[in-house]
Amino acid sequence: MTALTLDALKTKAASGEIDTVLACAVDMQGRLVGKRFHVSNFLEAGFEETHCCNYLLATDLEMETPDGYAATSWAMGYGDYTMKPDLATLCPVPWLEGTALVLCDFLDHHSHGPVPHSPRQILKAQMERAAAMGLTPMMATELEFFLFERSYDEIRASGYRDLTTLVKYNQDYSIQFTTRDEHVMRPVRNALYAMGIPVENTKGEAEIGQEELNIRYGDALEACDRHTLAKHAVKEIAAQHGHSATFLPKWRADKVGSAAHIHQSLFNAEGNVFFDAGAPHSMSQVMRQYVAGLLKYAPDCMLLMAPYINSYKRFVPGTFAPTKTAWSIDNRTAGFRLVGEGTKGVRIECRIPGSDMNPYLACAGQLAAGLAGIEEGLDLPDPAQGDLYSMADVAEVPHKLSMATETFRNSAMLRHAFGDAVVDHYTRAAEVEQEDFDRAVTDYEVQRGFERA
Repeated sequence: MTALTLDALKTKAASGEIDTVLACAVDMQGRLVGKRFHVSNFLEAGFEETHCCNYLLATDLEMETPDGYAATSWAMGYGDYTMKPDLATLCPVPWLEGTALVLCDFLDHHSHGPVPHSPRQILKAQMERAAAMGLTPMMATELEFFLFERSYDEIRASGYRDLTTLVKYNQDYSIQFTTRDEHVMRPVRNALYAMGIPVENTKGEAEIGQEELNIRYGDALEACDRHTLAKHAVKEIAAQHGHSATFLPKWRADKVGSAAHIHQSLFNAEGNVFFDAGAPHSMSQVMRQYVAGLLKYAPDCMLLMAPYINSYKRFVPGTFAPTKTAWSIDNRTAGFRLVGEGTKGVRIECRIPGSDMNPYLACAGQLAAGLAGIEEGLDLPDPAQGDLYSMADVAEVPHKLSMATETFRNSAMLRHAFGDAVVDHYTRAAEVEQEDFDRAVTDYEVQRGFERA
C-alpha cells in the first residue's frame, strides 16, 4: 500500500508540504486511535515508536473501561503499550491539509513482543499459520454504508430522529441517483487512490441512500488495512461536506441492512491454489476443504463477523443478508457464494459479516476456519440451490449475540488457533455489549407498555 516512503516524507517536511503525521493503531472495534505528531518529531523519534495507554484494547464503543479483562484493569494500573509504526503503510491523507498517516502495531511495553489480542496481530498470526503451509491468503472486503443529509452533530442533537438519507431512492446500480452523492463519493475514491489504496469503483446499493465501495484484493493484512482506512475516510469526508455516513448494519427496521462481504482465496508461487481447471466448478481439493472449514466453523466465528446487538437485526429473510451457513454457486441467499467459477480468479465470498465488523478479526476467523478445514481434510457437501431462506434443513447462523458469544467462548478450534487469552478477551467484549444493552430501556418498551402494561 506504500504511497509514501520515509525519505519522501523528509523531503515533503523540508518543503513544508507535510507538517503532521497521524500515528494510528486499530482498536477492538476496528477504529483508528493514536496521536498527531509534528512531522519533525515523527522523523526524529516517532517513526521508531511511541506509547499509549493499554486500555485502548479494553474499552467499549463509548470508550468506557469495563472490568473483567485479564490483560489490563484499574487494579493493574492501566499501563502502557508501545505503538510501532509499520512504515509500509505510510501514506498521505489527501482530505486533511499537510497530513500523512501510518498504521502502528501494539507491542508489549516491556518485552516489545506483539500484543496477542491486538486485532492486527490476531490476523498476522493466522497469516503466519498459512505461510507455514506455503500459502498466502488473498482477500478483499466490500464496504456498504448509508449517507445522510445532516451532519453527525445535527443528528446527535436531534436524538437520532427523523433520519433522512442523502439520496431518497433505492439507487442500486443507478447512475442517475448516485450522481446526487457524487460530491462525497468522488473525493472518497480519489483520496483513497492517492493514499495508495487501489479503489475499483463505487455504486449505489439495494436500499434508499445506500452506497458500496469496492477495493482491489490484496494479501489479508493489506485488505484489512485498506478497509479500515476507507471506512475512516468515508466518515471524515462526509463530515467535511456537512453530511454523515453510518456503518451501523441496521439503522431502521424496515430498511435493508449494510454488509461487508469478504472475498477470499489462497495463493502460492504459481498463483491461486483454489483453481483447478479440471475439477467440478474449477474448485481444487484445497478449496473444497477450505470452504468445508468455513461451513463447519461458521457458528464459532459468528461473533467476529457480528460483534454487537444491532449486528443481528440485519439477518432478515429476503434482504440479501444470509441466514444459512450453506454454500452455493453464485447464489446471494447463501452464507457463502462461489464467485469466478471457471476462472483463475475463483474464490469464496462470505456474505455473513455486517458493516460493523472489525475486518482483522473477521478475516482472522475466516482464515482459522478455512485452514482448519484443510488440516482436518474435511469433505465439502454439494452446493445448495434455490432460495435458502425457505430451507428448514439447512443450518442457520446464530441469530442473537448471546448465542454467538457462547459458541465463540466454547470453540475448541478458535482456542487452538487464537489461544485461550484472545478468546477470553473477546468473549468479555461481547459480554460487555450484552450487559450494556440489558440495562437499557428502549423506545420499543416504553411505547408498547407505558399505557397498556
